[in-house]
Amino acid sequence: MKKKIALFLGLLFTANIAYADLKIGVINMSAVLEKTPQMEKAKKRFDTKFGVRGKQLEIQGKDIQALEEKINKDASTMSESVKNNLVKDYQNKVRDFKKAQQELNEDTNVYRNEELGKIQRSIIEVANGIAKDGDYDLLLQSDVVVYKKDQFDITEQVVKKLSTMPE
Repeated sequence: MKKKIALFLGLLFTANIAYADLKIGVINMSAVLEKTPQMEKAKKRFDTKFGVRGKQLEIQGKDIQALEEKINKDASTMSESVKNNLVKDYQNKVRDFKKAQQELNEDTNVYRNEELGKIQRSIIEVANGIAKDGDYDLLLQSDVVVYKKDQFDITEQVVKKLSTMPE
């Protein structure tokens, strides 16, 4: 029995020594995405690509709202045929607006996902390089970590390295 206890304690001691050299890093992906220049450039490209369509939809929405107000305000003084024509026009504009809005949402979602995917691949590539250079055994994302010491956080290293990378 004493031999088993001694063997168990020996294995336990050996296991603790093996884990003592474990080097762990933690990355806050949200912070990296906020601070990286690649994300700022992606936002500018996004605004350039979809800003005009967004403004057109905004104008379209204001026109629809103005038409609706006109119908509500002047309905009692309009002839039935004029009122019906305005209501049809209103309904057509609302349908066209909703369709254009849905198309814009779909296009922006596709574009946003593509851009975010590129940036995330760059982040992973940089993080892997830091892990290899720094001889890390394990890298984790901060959203899956309950607690960490600041010494394990390599977020700023990732941001610095990304800042020096060409897009």
